Amino acid sequence: MARFRFDLLFLLLAIHFAPSLSDLVISKLDRRIDLTSQIVRMSLSLKVENTGPDPVSEVSLTFPEHQAKNLALLMAVSTEGKGKTKGFSSNLPIHVKQPEDSPASLIWYAVSLPKGLGKGESLTLEALAVFTHLLQPFPEKITQAEAQLFVFQDSAHFLSPYNVKIQSVTVKLPSENVESYSKLENTKFSGSEIKYGPYENLPALSYSPVVIHFPSNKPFAVAKELVREIEISHWGNVQVTEHYDLVHGGAQSKGEFSRLDYQARPQVRGASAFRNLIAMLPPRAHSIYYRDAIGNISTSNIYGDSSKTLLEIEPRYPMFGGWKTSFTIGYGLPLRDYLFQSGGSRFLNISFGSPMNDVLVENLTLKVVLPEGSRDISVSVPFAAKQSRETKFSHLDIAGRPTVVIEKVNVVPEHNQYFQVHYKFSNVSLLTEPLMLIFGFFSLFVACIIYMHADFTISKSSASYLAKLQWDEVQATIQQLQDIINHCLAVHDKLEASLRELSRTGDVQACKAVRKSADTLLKDLSKDFKPLLAFLQSSPQASHILPKVEELVVKERDLQEKIMLKHMTVVDSYEKKSGGRDIENRVALIQQKIVALKQEVDDLLEFVEDI
Repeated sequence: MARFRFDLLFLLLAIHFAPSLSDLVISKLDRRIDLTSQIVRMSLSLKVENTGPDPVSEVSLTFPEHQAKNLALLMAVSTEGKGKTKGFSSNLPIHVKQPEDSPASLIWYAVSLPKGLGKGESLTLEALAVFTHLLQPFPEKITQAEAQLFVFQDSAHFLSPYNVKIQSVTVKLPSENVESYSKLENTKFSGSEIKYGPYENLPALSYSPVVIHFPSNKPFAVAKELVREIEISHWGNVQVTEHYDLVHGGAQSKGEFSRLDYQARPQVRGASAFRNLIAMLPPRAHSIYYRDAIGNISTSNIYGDSSKTLLEIEPRYPMFGGWKTSFTIGYGLPLRDYLFQSGGSRFLNISFGSPMNDVLVENLTLKVVLPEGSRDISVSVPFAAKQSRETKFSHLDIAGRPTVVIEKVNVVPEHNQYFQVHYKFSNVSLLTEPLMLIFGFFSLFVACIIYMHADFTISKSSASYLAKLQWDEVQATIQQLQDIINHCLAVHDKLEASLRELSRTGDVQACKAVRKSADTLLKDLSKDFKPLLAFLQSSPQASHILPKVEELVVKERDLQEKIMLKHMTVVDSYEKKSGGRDIENRVALIQQKIVALKQEVDDLLEFVEDI
């Protein structure tokens, strides 16, 4: 409240030093202020008379700075006639026209009249001013169970730079409940309306401050950012995608949130929250979806008739003051309902703002994605907005799709008017993507046919091919050598097993028979080594492995000799009836050499296998 008093003092000083205009007089001024939602709408009806000698082409409207900086829309029309014969002109041009000697805390807007207003003539102006963020929560923070209260500050006298013969103002509240309001002369409170006036013979820039403190639990849904993308496909569809970053712009929620209390008594324990929003979509909208970063949100309903389609969306949690959420809605529209042709060009005719009337959009970015190949692009928007161009790439695009970008701040439902995007497009361009697909598949099939019928093997006369063949032969030879070595080792194991059987049964003849058979087999295997070694010695591809292979063969022969020697020594000892201790002493040194040779053979085999 202290801030309000400071603003009031500053405004009164500004009014005191502001210039007044005397050529025009307002014979009657009716003002109506609607506070039933977060968007404040002020309707004015002014009957203006020219009492000066010269024609007047402009009428000035003034607003305090704290209102002007939150002014989302200002429009005016002139009227003629009365009753059923009453007619309206088109929207009159309005621009800021600040007098040089006017303080900065008072903003002047000049309304250009359709024709000059001569001496003694009069006309009636109907104006609409739409404001955002004029309602301030007081208190600024509330608990889950408390209702929202807001403060609205204005004047019972409209800040007109002209003398006013008679004026009044009516303030419409959301309900009949009110905490407090300024009680001035000629104040009447009836139902949900407070009326100040009529007041007569007011001087220019007359100001009488009023403050109204009232409850309101209407949805204060504020879209901090809305990116709305409209993509045109000449194959019959207009795809609309809207990304919302939403916040509850009312009194901030403090304390803990109880889901149980909210579920039990939502009208009491969640009066300040809103649970759903209604989007009014075109009647033939189809393929509608509602999702967020997690995925599809199933808490939505669709109702429709021949004139509209209503999409009721419900966030994943109730929205209390200061709480935020982000989501996306999307839908398709029939192309023929929104794209038209005129004079050799095409134009899109579609609405500008958000389809949710309860949402105030602080920053709106509207992107219209045109088909690739569009040219001579122009945009017609019924109000001031920032425009730019960019390029979007999608499936099968070559040069990209030209995109019109329109940006605007403080977008209210009154901005949801139709705008047009004009461009030229050749029907031949429609064949670009189908032809690309046909050519792509054709090229794929041709490539497959060539691959299946072509011979991609390396030439048999090339050096690399011959080297590969030689290396394959070397590998095969080494594998044969490994097999022979493993066979020899298996024979060695049989000899060792026959000695263990001898110690158990004492059958010397059976043990000799095993040795004779093993000796014959080992001699045959030794013969198989010679051609394999000869091949490796003659092959340049085996030069790096040949020393290890030769060493492996030598070690295996040494191992074979030691095992035969051990076998003969043990058998001879058994024939001479030697004791077990004597036999062990005779073969101890031989056994040590056998163990060492076995380890060396195993290591060499592992090395050769790795290669």
